[in-house]
Amino acid sequence: MLFGGNKTLNKNIPIPLYYQLKTILLEYIREEHKDLEKPIPTEVEISEYFGISRPTVRQAINELVVEGYLYRVKAKGTFVSKPKITQDFLLTLDSFNNEMRKKGLVPSTKILEKEIIKSDEKVAKTLGLEPGADVIKLTRLRFANDEPIVFVITYIPYSICPQIMQHDLENESLYEIIERESGRLISNAIRTLECITAGEFESKLLMVEKGSPIQYFESIVHLEDGTPVEYSLAKYRGDRSKFTFELKRQFR
Repeated sequence: MLFGGNKTLNKNIPIPLYYQLKTILLEYIREEHKDLEKPIPTEVEISEYFGISRPTVRQAINELVVEGYLYRVKAKGTFVSKPKITQDFLLTLDSFNNEMRKKGLVPSTKILEKEIIKSDEKVAKTLGLEPGADVIKLTRLRFANDEPIVFVITYIPYSICPQIMQHDLENESLYEIIERESGRLISNAIRTLECITAGEFESKLLMVEKGSPIQYFESIVHLEDGTPVEYSLAKYRGDRSKFTFELKRQFR
């Protein structure tokens, strides 16, 4: 019996049928469908069960696919996606590797690019440098359990940590290197978040379809004396990551 046998749609309320169905499907995904190797019921089965048209069913499923809860496999069906990784990226200032290990996942990193370049106006201004000052540019693809999770480009003032170029950043912590080589602790970060879609380049790296949702972060990290030490641009897979915010009310 589908959906516990007691789910119905109400055609007498102003909430669209597809949206009611989407809510039911989301509950089914979270509470009932535990076998990720087995497809969910087909569009035909769902439309016959609820007595609605296939386009209505398709619209509900399409939205769940876009939001990362479901994915389609040609000639096999529609499947439930793996649970998203709850990222603490907005709550704590920690390395990606440490965060993944705390969640019981195995992190790894692939260095795509490591070079010394002249900073453009944007990078220089963000890091408090003169335009054209040397910066280290790191381009990395980061994995959890061998699955690509985030593509990140990082800029670091060369004058603060020139030794970074000699380190194995696929196996060493960038923050630990910065603190050790600079003799100062990392204290805080300012992050901004936008929602964008994956272009052709990002889709290939992150193994998602072009146009898939991406969580895009710009981060500026400071040392304990207020010196900017890192400017990074990170693109997280929207289908595999979710982020928690903690807000505190201010009283006058």
